[in-house]
Amino acid sequence: MLEDAYLQLARDILDHGTYKDDRTGTGTYSLFGYQMRFDLSQGFPLLTTKKVPFGLIKSELLWFLHGDTNIQYLLQHHNHIWDEWAFKNWVTSDAYTGPDMTNFEHRRLDDPAFKPVYQAQMQAFDDQILTDDAFAAKFGNLGDVYGAQWRHWQTRNGQAIDQIANVVAMIKQHPDSRRLIVSAWNPEDVPSMALPPCHTLFQFYVADGKLSCQLYQRSGDVFLGVPFNIASYALLTHLVAKATGLQVGEFVHTLGDAHIYTNHLDQVKEQLTRQPKAAPQLVLSDRPADLFDTQMSDIQLTGYDPAPAIKAPVAI
Repeated sequence: MLEDAYLQLARDILDHGTYKDDRTGTGTYSLFGYQMRFDLSQGFPLLTTKKVPFGLIKSELLWFLHGDTNIQYLLQHHNHIWDEWAFKNWVTSDAYTGPDMTNFEHRRLDDPAFKPVYQAQMQAFDDQILTDDAFAAKFGNLGDVYGAQWRHWQTRNGQAIDQIANVVAMIKQHPDSRRLIVSAWNPEDVPSMALPPCHTLFQFYVADGKLSCQLYQRSGDVFLGVPFNIASYALLTHLVAKATGLQVGEFVHTLGDAHIYTNHLDQVKEQLTRQPKAAPQLVLSDRPADLFDTQMSDIQLTGYDPAPAIKAPVAI
């Protein structure tokens, strides 16, 4: 099955991972330097051993491709993946006058009395982002995260580089180039980002009329994040292949620190008891003439029949 590589990664961490403290204070078991390969001609690598919300993957990738860094677009598409980093900007600002949200990341799950207060403040924040453009401009922006680096990399002379447009043009003009690379890791901008890029660099490769992509990911939350990353970069490979007139080849996923959080261990073990099913198929419409005009409705899946979702807390 297409997802066997992912399930083996989870098993390898459980069997051989090293315990490490981490920035969030949660603790992880991790391996360093791990690679998975997915043949995209065999189906779309969206996990079937638990339901993964493909709509969130689509909207986040399109957000990146638009060069957007404000969560307003995501909220308009019911995507709350990045809410908490923007929320932190608001509740730690002088403009915030609500209940104390100090260390909300750790309090919201451990304190039952605090959880409804947190949820009410988060809902108020999301509502204002959606309805108040000035508020969204001030508190919805996450700094120069992926979209900015992919589409508007700032140079020392004040110009901007559109890495995605450049790599698409290079694939068309020089498909044998070894420089088909997009980087999200900009050392100058890392301190001002809400979250430094986890998926730091990707490279395309063309052979026999097929486009492959390799991602280097410095840090991978194997239970929650990595399934999204696999599907997101598989989708990106399909979209760029379509834009350049190529078929899809492989998605190669290389991980630096591949880890399972200590509060995800039971969820991973439950997932490993489930049998994977046949991979779904990706269907792209013929409508958009340009990669950057792709809309949510242009991307569909068929044959996705996953096991139920397994919930787990996000470590912030």
